[in-house]
Amino acid sequence: MSRLSHSENHMVHRIGWLRAAVLGANDGLVSTSSLVVGVAAAGTGAAEVMLAGLAGLVAGAMSMAAGEYVSVSSQADAEQADMARERRELEEMPEAELEELTMIYVARGLDRELAEQVAHQLTERDALGAHARDELGISETIATNPIQAALVSALTFSVGAVVPLIVAILAPPMQISLIVAMATLLALAVLGGLGASAGGAGMVRGAIRVTFWGALAMAATALVGTLFGVAV
Repeated sequence: MSRLSHSENHMVHRIGWLRAAVLGANDGLVSTSSLVVGVAAAGTGAAEVMLAGLAGLVAGAMSMAAGEYVSVSSQADAEQADMARERRELEEMPEAELEELTMIYVARGLDRELAEQVAHQLTERDALGAHARDELGISETIATNPIQAALVSALTFSVGAVVPLIVAILAPPMQISLIVAMATLLALAVLGGLGASAGGAGMVRGAIRVTFWGALAMAATALVGTLFGVAV
């Protein structure tokens, strides 16, 4: 009798890169388009608008990469510290750690005898891995990767930021604000829908929530540019 193998692709497997990618592209679109709309609304020329947009792209990509690297590195440091402490506890008080693992499985619904058997077998195979997964909630699936997160954030921010810049180049000088805003809202709706779909959520809901905040950001910067009449 042959055993059928079966592979499942769960949404949680994508969470590391998906979070950084959606955040980066969304921020690139919103921040750069808002900057372009605000500067254009101030009555500046097309050259100044493009210069501001390019500066925003470069600064934003570097900021996203640095911020994501620091944030994820801090999480990785915390995970490593927890793992080091767990390793010491396994060496110094293995019986107490075995009992702790047993009680975790009891709390999840196993009876005491079965929980002890499971804890014993997992401890014999990989004690640290069992405690990392079931006590600390750390596994290879969700382990942090600072460099990957930083690179994905910078790249996707740049991709998102390019959209309003291209539209600004092609738009008539007197209609840059309006056309960039409309194109950005459309791009945000698509991005929000795709991001929600990739994460297993509803596309319409994802598109609406991303578009709403993008529209709010562009409206705010357009108001500032109109009121003060300076590049912001």
